[in-house]
Formats: sequence, structure tokens, C-alpha cells
Amino acid sequence: MRSLRTTLGAALAAVVLSAAPAMAEGEDGGFTIGDARITESSGLAASRAHPGVYWTHNDQDGPRVFAVDSRTGETVATITLRGIGTPRDMEAVSVGPDGAVYVGDIGDNLDGSWDHVWIYRFPEPKRLRDQTVDAAQYTVRYADGPRNAEALMVHPVTGRVYIASKHEDGGGLYEGPARLSASGPNVFRRVGEVPWVTDGAFSPDGGELVLRGYFSARAYAWKDGRPGAEKRLNAPIQRQSESVTYTVDGKALMYGSEGTRSEVVRVPLEGDARPAPGRGPGGSGSPAPASPGGDGATGDGDATVGALVLAGAAALALLWRRVRRPRG
Repeated sequence: MRSLRTTLGAALAAVVLSAAPAMAEGEDGGFTIGDARITESSGLAASRAHPGVYWTHNDQDGPRVFAVDSRTGETVATITLRGIGTPRDMEAVSVGPDGAVYVGDIGDNLDGSWDHVWIYRFPEPKRLRDQTVDAAQYTVRYADGPRNAEALMVHPVTGRVYIASKHEDGGGLYEGPARLSASGPNVFRRVGEVPWVTDGAFSPDGGELVLRGYFSARAYAWKDGRPGAEKRLNAPIQRQSESVTYTVDGKALMYGSEGTRSEVVRVPLEGDARPAPGRGPGGSGSPAPASPGGDGATGDGDATVGALVLAGAAALALLWRRVRRPRG
């Protein structure tokens, strides 16, 4: 017969599991990146050709990207890019409607020391295995001068490339030409204002743009090539909030972080949005209230889960004390 401690442990686990949101079969879940080579996962993009696989890369690295299986957290392919120069600061990755992967070598921590940055593009491999592929290299310049940036987004319908610059007082959203040219500089022009941004992604239908920073994330309605009404989203608190992408089905956002064995946290979108507050310092609103401690989404949903878990734990503790009470 099972011990009382085992029974109580199982009951507490049942409380926790019942409080957690259910995930439908076939949906991508959160995962931990197991590859010891990936220590600075700065960009994240869901593969269109390989369900459940996510592209990522390091900041300071050679010309390579990694395909990670969300079911196991293991790297299933390392893709080395041929035909490009030495990357300086790769910060973002996105998958376009042309079936190609776009990598943004767009970081500039000195805020304007480089008069140009680069975008690399290669077709998603049909077979996932370690391989070297030919890549195109595009030179990027900003119409209003050099910028530091960490977010690159390819619109899933038009294929147009956008970059969000990063600055503590707020950055800009930049639009690239209708088609990138490998023969000359591609001038990106400012089309909107954004808060402090570390990554961004378009929804699979192209109707929404999500931008995340270190402490918050926001969604913008996307219409006629411009951001519109915004809403604040639940976002996890991570040790270094770096990346975001939609799942291919558009039902959730996947938030990534830097560091060895970094976690990618899945946050469902249904019921996630809430009205944005007034404009705050350094962006378009104050950060969402964050629950202290490790990874996990902020917001009312977590408060409900936490309350259920605490209530269950309290009930089980009371039961334990009653059982342990001396008889007589």
C-alpha cells in the first residue's frame, strides 16, 4: 500500500496539473534548449516546412543557425551559411512566405557605429540534417542614419521585411523595399514609433504585429502596412528576455531567453489581451506587473493558477497535520 506521503504528493501534483491550462494534441509546447553550443539564443522563428521545429542562433557566432525540436529541446540540424561574410551581431530570425529563412545581422551595441548592417536569406531545407547551404546577403541602411536593432520581421503575406530599432527612449519601426536587392544597399525608412524592443513577430495571417521588450510585450493591429491599435500581452519574466514568435497555428506565442539551457515559454493567446495603460517612460506603457521568481507568464491567469495551487497545498498540509496528530 502506498505511503501517506506518496498519496499526498500525488494529490498535490493533481492540484497543480488541474490548475495548468490544457494543451491540445499536436500543439507546440514550451521547451528547454539542450544544445550546449546555444548560449545566446537571440532570435526565434517557427519553421513552416517542419512542424514543431524552431530556428534560433547565437549573437556572436559564425554563419550558422540551429533547428531545434520543441518536443525534445534538441538540435535536429545545424545549418552553415555559405556565400556571406563574417557576421557581427546576429539578433533576429524570421521565416517568410517564400519559404526562406531570414537572419538579421542588425545588432549595434554602440548605437550607430556601423553605417550598414546585413540580412541573410536561405531556403528552408526540405530535409533537416547538418549541412552547408548557399545564402544571399543584403546590405541594409537606414534613411535617418545608423541604428541598433534586435527585431526583424518578415510579413507572412507581402514578404516585406521590417526592422524595429532598440533604444531606451523608444525606437522606430522601419520598412524595407518591396523586394530586397543583393546588388546594392536596401534603404529602410521609418514608418512608426515603438517602445524598447528586443524582438518581434507577425501573426501567421499577417493581421497583427507583436513586439516584446525585457519586461512586457504588445500586439499591434496591422493594416495597410502600418501598426494600429495596441494591446498589452501577458509575457513571461525571463533571465534575459530576447525573442518571440508565433506558433504556426497562431494560437500561442513562444518567448525565448539567452543563456545555457535557456527556456522557451509557451503563452496561449486566447483571453490573453487586456487594455493597454497610458504611455510610460521608455515606451508605450508601463511594464505588466510581474510575478517574482523564474520563468512564467504574468497576469490574471497566473494569479488564478497560483491561488489554486496554494489552496490545494494548504488543504493537503492541514490533512497531513490531522493525520500526524497523536491519538487519544
